[in-house]
Amino acid sequence: MTAGSGRRSHGPLVAALTALVVAVGCAAGGVGESGSQAPREPAPKQSSRPAASPEAQTTRADGTTSVAEFKSDIDDAVAIAERYWAAQFRASGQQFRPIRRIVPYQREGEVSCAGQALPRNNAVYCSQGDFIAYDVNWSVAAFRQVGDAFVFYLLGHEYAHGIQVRLGIRANFTIQQELQADCMAGAYLGDSVRDGTLKLDAGDLDEFREGLLAVGDDPDQPWFAEGSHGTAEQRTDWFFRGYEKSVDACNLG
Repeated sequence: MTAGSGRRSHGPLVAALTALVVAVGCAAGGVGESGSQAPREPAPKQSSRPAASPEAQTTRADGTTSVAEFKSDIDDAVAIAERYWAAQFRASGQQFRPIRRIVPYQREGEVSCAGQALPRNNAVYCSQGDFIAYDVNWSVAAFRQVGDAFVFYLLGHEYAHGIQVRLGIRANFTIQQELQADCMAGAYLGDSVRDGTLKLDAGDLDEFREGLLAVGDDPDQPWFAEGSHGTAEQRTDWFFRGYEKSVDACNLG
């Protein structure tokens, strides 16, 4: 993880991130429908991956906000998530399968999940095809507004949905699934900082908080509604439970 050399202006952030259709992104053809028989879509083009998991000293630390820097952070986040969850599965005697593809897209309908076209301003784990897809234009804009720490959170949250599928976790309500994924993202990041895989730079914790506050549900949204993710306070609380206490705090059963 890296932090910019100076603090960035966050004025437009809430409006920009509120446009993210997280509810659709996490649920459309995803964890809630992992057993459905929807027709499979053509395999999206796979993004490149680093050959090996990055160590702490190889993660980017120049504070730039270029697309190349964003892609480097995404690649690092994926590689570290794979290594982290492989170790968790190994410790419990289970075999780990990495998520098959990480797919950037730019246009609405360019990528589909279980027959449902993904809209712009979105990030999603799709169990049909086992891939994470994200609107690269929106994601780069969020990266520039919030900072690179939020990129690691965003990837970690969607990767957590893939882990839920692998563990057979199916909650009764969307909000339970989503807050658990926030906790799992926090565990992946907190543990990676503690073991030295990631370096926590000045401002990174603020970036996590600011990003989580921006993507919370509207206070008037019923918690039991399909697609609910939790209020900003709930999402922040569950993320930091995992960040501070690791996966034991995430009720993985």
